[in-house]
Amino acid sequence: MNDVEPPPPSPPVAARPPEAAWAPEPNPWAPNWAAAPPVPIAPPRNRLWGAVAGVLIVVLTISLMAATIPHRVDGHAYAAQGADTGRAYGGTGADVKPVPELARNPLLADGISPGPATCALPDLGRAAAQLKAYYQTLVDCLEQSWRPALEKANEPTLTATVSVTLPDHSACGKAPTENEAVAYYCGGDTTIYAPTDWMLADAGLNKARHIATIAHEYGHHVQRESGILSAAADKMTSPDEDSPADKEVVRRIELQANCFGALFLAAVAGSGSISRSLANAAVADYGRANDSDTHGSREHQLSWAKAGYDRKTTKACDTWSVPAAEIS
Repeated sequence: MNDVEPPPPSPPVAARPPEAAWAPEPNPWAPNWAAAPPVPIAPPRNRLWGAVAGVLIVVLTISLMAATIPHRVDGHAYAAQGADTGRAYGGTGADVKPVPELARNPLLADGISPGPATCALPDLGRAAAQLKAYYQTLVDCLEQSWRPALEKANEPTLTATVSVTLPDHSACGKAPTENEAVAYYCGGDTTIYAPTDWMLADAGLNKARHIATIAHEYGHHVQRESGILSAAADKMTSPDEDSPADKEVVRRIELQANCFGALFLAAVAGSGSISRSLANAAVADYGRANDSDTHGSREHQLSWAKAGYDRKTTKACDTWSVPAAEIS
């Protein structure tokens, strides 16, 4: 009888690693004042075609009054003033006009705030028509909210429109490049220019970012309506508006636009399409950009937005009365 050798022992089976514990996806709209990682900012431009941590301002030297605007790029602001344009309505009389004052502007008096509004925003999509519908509905809601504040200050309400295409020239002259702006406001034709490709490259379908950008741009429109932009233009001292004194003026303009944008968000948070968590996320978005000599430090870009959101009055947005250290 032959001996049969036993089969060789099987190699030991490696223990199966335990499965990772499931964790929910982070909620992009959750309230969070901690700013996202900084967004690179383009170097300052020589001729003021820049953007605040989201907006650029340009004021035309011909017969126009002001321009401004975007959300990612650094830059300056041309400032000069001319004839007032745009169709005005609202206020208490036919002779209602902007008041070219800064800290003493009637809009910054005690007890003035944007009013409530229910923003029934359509779906946000990547098609140009979808973006235009989303922005124009948001601008209509911004107008509805800001009208009581302007009426109380006895200042005009001007129509504002949105364009998602970029003309070679507008009422504010030659358009900026994508490296210089994400969106911008032209006071000469009271239009917010938010080119589809630029906005999608910057924000994708992040609703908070789109809302923050348009609300900031509309903040420049409110400055235009009230005469603040015109008064700021008068303070510019150099042809290219890039002297230290001029950059300080631009920072006060841009930080006030952040505050005005957040004031609107405070007025509409929790109603319609803008939930309180979405409004919180939009305000937090104002702190996503790097420090800028024309738009202020990242800290101040967020702190002025929070001032408007928390205190809920235009007086909280008086960037003109504070020392330079608070708008650095």
